[in-house]
Amino acid sequence: MTVRVVLADDHEFFRSGFKAALQTQPDLDCVADVGDGRAAVDEVMRLTPDVAVLDVRMPILDGLGAAETILRAGSPTRILLLTTYDDESYLYRALQAGASGFLLKSMPTEELLGAIRIAARGDALIDPSVTRRLIARIAAELAPVPEPPEVDRLTAREREILLELGRGRSNAEIAAALYVGDQTVKTHVSRVLAKLGLRDRVQAVVYVHEHNLLP
Repeated sequence: MTVRVVLADDHEFFRSGFKAALQTQPDLDCVADVGDGRAAVDEVMRLTPDVAVLDVRMPILDGLGAAETILRAGSPTRILLLTTYDDESYLYRALQAGASGFLLKSMPTEELLGAIRIAARGDALIDPSVTRRLIARIAAELAPVPEPPEVDRLTAREREILLELGRGRSNAEIAAALYVGDQTVKTHVSRVLAKLGLRDRVQAVVYVHEHNLLP
């Protein structure tokens, strides 16, 4: 299956270079590339690509605004946000909007291409260099709230998995921490997301910290 991608970045040099890298991949197809957030929204709505890669800082409408507009419209397109900044406030807005990933432009091209494939599969990816700082910020700023009743629907193991997701751990890290196999973790993650009505593991991170579920 070919993953259809819309690329939006106002830096033409980066955009043309990344588009060229996309076009070398047999399973990835850049169906449109634009230089501002409004054009990105228009192209995503017109083409319904599998993944939209949006720069955070763009004219007319920034990447976060474009992501929020696309996701509010109910588009099935997965959103990956790119930035040269690792400010947690950008990441938190992106997570709240429902973005599937927040990545730094300094990442190697192969990792950025891999992130597109991960997003297209319905998984989510956050650059690990900002995840733990984000978690610390959310935990420090949120006031205690009652535990939501839907958490009671989780088994003891599923609750453990949810808390590990909240710590920003990958499936492999969760498997090692709980002494189970990767496939077992994947199964539990899917069940947790379904029971809590969460779109992906990124929303699970937000959920855990908004409800102060971590001890």
